[in-house]
Amino acid sequence: MRRLALFVVHRRWVVIVLAALFLPLAAIIGGGVAKQLTVGGMEDPGSESARTAVALQQRFSKAGQSDFVVLVTARHGKVDDPDVRAAGLELTKQLGGEPGIVQASSYWVGNLGPLKSDDSRQALVFASVRGNLDAKVKVAEKLSEKYTRTTEVVRTEVTGRAEIARQVSKQAEHDLQRSEMLTAPVTFIALVLVFGGLIAALLPLSVGLLAVVATLMILTILVSLTEVSVFALNLTTALGLGLAIDYSLFVVSRYREELANGASTNVAVGRTMQTAGRTVVFSAGTVMISLASLLLFPVTYLRSFAYAGVAVVFLAAVASVIVLPAILAVLGPRVEALRVFKQKPPSADGVWGRQAARVMKHPIPYALGVSAVLVVLAIPFLNFNPGLIDDRVVPDHITSRAATDQIRKNFASREADALQVLAPNASLTTDNDAIQAFAKKLVVLPGVARVDAGNGYYLKAKGAVIVAPPNDLSARFKPDRGTTGTWLSVVPNIEPHSAAGERLVKDIRATAAPFAFTVAGESATLVDTKESVTSVLPWTLGLIAIATFVLLFLMTGSLLVPVKALLLNVLSLTATFGAMVWIFQEGHFSDVLGFTPTGSIDVFTPILMFCIAFGLSMDYEVFLLSRIKEEYDLDRDNEHAVRVGLQKTGRIVTAAALLLTIVFVGIATSEVSIVQLFGVGLSLAVLVDAFLIRATLVPAFMRLAGRLNWWSPTWLRRWHLRYGIWENEPIAILDREFETTT
Repeated sequence: MRRLALFVVHRRWVVIVLAALFLPLAAIIGGGVAKQLTVGGMEDPGSESARTAVALQQRFSKAGQSDFVVLVTARHGKVDDPDVRAAGLELTKQLGGEPGIVQASSYWVGNLGPLKSDDSRQALVFASVRGNLDAKVKVAEKLSEKYTRTTEVVRTEVTGRAEIARQVSKQAEHDLQRSEMLTAPVTFIALVLVFGGLIAALLPLSVGLLAVVATLMILTILVSLTEVSVFALNLTTALGLGLAIDYSLFVVSRYREELANGASTNVAVGRTMQTAGRTVVFSAGTVMISLASLLLFPVTYLRSFAYAGVAVVFLAAVASVIVLPAILAVLGPRVEALRVFKQKPPSADGVWGRQAARVMKHPIPYALGVSAVLVVLAIPFLNFNPGLIDDRVVPDHITSRAATDQIRKNFASREADALQVLAPNASLTTDNDAIQAFAKKLVVLPGVARVDAGNGYYLKAKGAVIVAPPNDLSARFKPDRGTTGTWLSVVPNIEPHSAAGERLVKDIRATAAPFAFTVAGESATLVDTKESVTSVLPWTLGLIAIATFVLLFLMTGSLLVPVKALLLNVLSLTATFGAMVWIFQEGHFSDVLGFTPTGSIDVFTPILMFCIAFGLSMDYEVFLLSRIKEEYDLDRDNEHAVRVGLQKTGRIVTAAALLLTIVFVGIATSEVSIVQLFGVGLSLAVLVDAFLIRATLVPAFMRLAGRLNWWSPTWLRRWHLRYGIWENEPIAILDREFETTT
């Protein structure tokens, strides 16, 4: 850091001017990135379900059914009444002629009983929309308002995959803007309370603004190269502001400490860069490693968080160790200007020093007691049931959710959630009997309401299979070109995102057939996504563990300290996940938080939470360890180093945790449950880590380990002396260099 520190101090105005010019340029380039991000990307493109969906789209343009669904309710009478039937037929015809619509069908066209509600007052109109999910969402945006209407005869409401995706994305974007409006003033007030002055409080917000805006610019560039999920914006804002606060708090606090000890402005900046700046770089490295591991997953949604996360962490660190020190070098003692109140100078035996001494006096009871609490919190995680999001991710006042709830309640089958079984080498002409035999096997499987095929409709009635003849809708099962290839629609009567839905997919795939076939659909995507994620997860966890261990060893030269840090982080995060299962999967406090429990948790969110929370945990671990190591290197007294290290960083870590919690609580105000889970989970993870792990378990275990904390074999110590990461020159030499810098 010596050369970087000298450059920043010497070229302070150059750095500030370049940053000032870069900020509006980045804002202009990245300002419209939200419109270019995808609402999809939540499946493995190499999975069976994804490949089948693509093949269906390419060979059977009329295969889609549930992209855009209109729920029609008769205002008076039944859906079979002449005036309602006429309105339904006209609606179907009108929808089928809309731009972007490949085909539309309805109860009145096919005269299929399951497309009518149990009380005969409602019926469904389906439309297949051209293109990928983003294109379908754009079509839904144009048509949604038009087909949500009330006439003298019928009332219509819109739902379907495209409309649900549109409204979830829109709600998430609205909630993000609201959380930013809520958290920005609260965060600024909290920063004023932490720093005691307006100038110092503005610095972290400036760093956060620079990091977030620059990340939006990078995402704009990435969008031209690959898909990026719209939900990555939530992470960009949260981490950009949160880590900017963390890093700035650490840098500014150390700078003010050096000024208070009598150092000149240049020397204070130099010492801050050599100590706090070095720690920030280490911390950013651990967080970036955790987030970069998401690139191992073959899912755009998870990779998007890696793109946004790594970028915003890197930029927050760059702004904190280059732009922020340059500003401090210009401000000098004026960083204390516009003071609101005068803070008490930190004492050698403050509250956090006393906390460390109290814990180290009785390390075993504290270690066992806190560990027991965390283990109890972790117990519900044993019942973790991964799933995927559906319409219930938004509250029931959202129109697409309300319409789907009516379908869920009033219809015997889930027409919009049919599974597609593709038989690419079968022919309706030459393999008619084989297709019929296969359809009869499928229709008797548990959870199947009906099977539609090119040669008829298969239903169960009183233990027998009834075959209805094909009609005009049966043309969708014929390929666009040639005669080879067909598919079957398996309509379930169970919730697609459930254990029963998963069993149905596995039963279909296990059904014998005289031809090869593959399965797509909501339940199939759930099965394939879980398998894809769980197959990669061990490699991800292993990469994070190894990379973090190596980084901490390079920093400390110890073998025990990195192992202890990894174990404590796992304990902390498992407790957090247990609490999240208890709340969001089992439904406790659902009325208070305003979400609908589904008996499962989105499979992606715990992975994201782990990578982010693990990185943030190591963030605080690096802050604390760097100060403890700094003290230990002076007199080789382990207990004194832990006590002084916690005293000097405890207030900063706690303040950083509380400020970061404000940001995450703002995210938790979202009405989209996966975003809410994200905010609540990370808030709890940060608080548990700051107050239970860093303030209690770390001093307890370091007291129990004693000098073993810093042990490593002789050959490793020699290696670390040669290749470890630290400053080559002592601070005194740096002081003289900075004194002569203007």
